[in-house]
Amino acid sequence: MPNIKPISDLRNYTEVLKAVDDDSRVYLTRNGHGEYGILTMDEIDELDKYKAAYILLNRLQKAEERADKEGWIDSEELERELGV
Repeated sequence: MPNIKPISDLRNYTEVLKAVDDDSRVYLTRNGHGEYGILTMDEIDELDKYKAAYILLNRLQKAEERADKEGWIDSEELERELGV
């Protein structure tokens, strides 16, 4: 179950931070609307990995679509382009 607290609870931030762990984020609200989330560093690192993988897969998909449209090159042409 989400741990939702008003942002005013940050006056006693040590209590708010005690509620944060790998299995439980704390969401802070302002005027009854979600405004911020507090995560552990491990969770942030994990999210960064997922984001990087998503970006890579998206770029690979775009490159494949472009290659399908414009044509692929063979390994010899690739080596010439790279100067190998």
